[in-house]
Amino acid sequence: MGAAGVAGKETEQKMEESLNLFTSTQVVIKEALNKLGYADEMYELLKEPLRMLTVRIPIRMDDGSTKIFTGYRSQHNDAVGPTKGGVRFHPEVNEDEVKALSMWMSLKCGIVDLPYGGGKGGIICDPRSMSMGELERLSRGYVRAISQIVGPTKDIPAPDVYTNSQIMAWMMDEYSRLREYDSPGFITGKPLVLGGSQGREKATAQGVVICIEEAAKKRGISIEGARVAVQGFGNAGSFLAKFMHDAGAKVVAISDAYGALYDPNGLDIDYLLDRRDSFGTVTTLFDNTLTNEELLELDCDILVPAAVSNQITAANAHNIKASIIVEAANGPTTLEATKILSDRGILLVPDVLASSGGVTVSYFEWVQNNQGYYWTEEEVTEKLKKVLVQAFDNVYQTSQQRKVNMRLAAYMVGARKMSEASRFRGWV
Repeated sequence: MGAAGVAGKETEQKMEESLNLFTSTQVVIKEALNKLGYADEMYELLKEPLRMLTVRIPIRMDDGSTKIFTGYRSQHNDAVGPTKGGVRFHPEVNEDEVKALSMWMSLKCGIVDLPYGGGKGGIICDPRSMSMGELERLSRGYVRAISQIVGPTKDIPAPDVYTNSQIMAWMMDEYSRLREYDSPGFITGKPLVLGGSQGREKATAQGVVICIEEAAKKRGISIEGARVAVQGFGNAGSFLAKFMHDAGAKVVAISDAYGALYDPNGLDIDYLLDRRDSFGTVTTLFDNTLTNEELLELDCDILVPAAVSNQITAANAHNIKASIIVEAANGPTTLEATKILSDRGILLVPDVLASSGGVTVSYFEWVQNNQGYYWTEEEVTEKLKKVLVQAFDNVYQTSQQRKVNMRLAAYMVGARKMSEASRFRGWV
């Protein structure tokens, strides 16, 4: 098969995965609403985004040619308040993925009790093959294309896959030009000098660590000396491994796209962080590596999938040896695998709860922008911990009282807030 054929097959597989993500999200939302006693009309309202905008963005490239990019912005539900969610730049972005992720953002905001609904955006592009000038023109073009439906009181974007604080800065500057006033509250994940929040970069990983600590308490496991395996060594995975290592845990395994490293006595995380490249790759420097699939089945106390979706499936769920799984990636465990793990008594902390640290600190950034008063990193960390401990307890208690797994419990908590807001508004 030629390179084009391989690329086509990968794109097809990615679209199938995002379709699975979309349909499986709908399945769990429906079950959650049934458990909560809502009528079918509520599911009809929440099963799709209220708004989905597709835009075409013409960009002058460095070689003088003009290339047309396709972008999306999905706003799932704004009954609670403005929508909130990241913008990803990726060659395999597609409409169903953006829709599903906006629905997840609604659930996350409900779980951590933020005054937001869920939004998500994306542009089909490969930022790794674009110059800084091309990326800037694309970022500004995207804001111009979606400017009518976004804003500090409408929809607040943030960084996501292959976007960063520099891209957020360009987007904020473009929006401020369009509106003719400085609008730091339009977007979060900005550089500190433009109104960004302390602690934003590592917030997602910190939120996962808080969930790991709370889950360990429920299972009577001490973090000090606990054997932890982390699949993924990108932004979230590397911060996680470092946090766990510093807390006294034995990080026995980490992985990247090319393989996994394993040491039953614990890896030297600081050494690995020094050696990895900008894409989080480090395993290529070693000979004796495992596969990502083998990492999942290692003997450990806590397993953290922090890479890509559909990693734990019905095919390998019976072989998982960890007693706690905390999902740092989006959709790493299929619904069939969730049921198997739950039946086996494994405590699975779902992605919509575990990875909600990012949106929580994004909310803190928006609050600081609105009031023009900024907090220290210690204050941000303290507030984040308070929000996530409360959210974890709420989901855990719901799962115990309703006798459902943590994923369904999280969806019930997340869906309840937007359902009630929609009901009070008279929408349903």
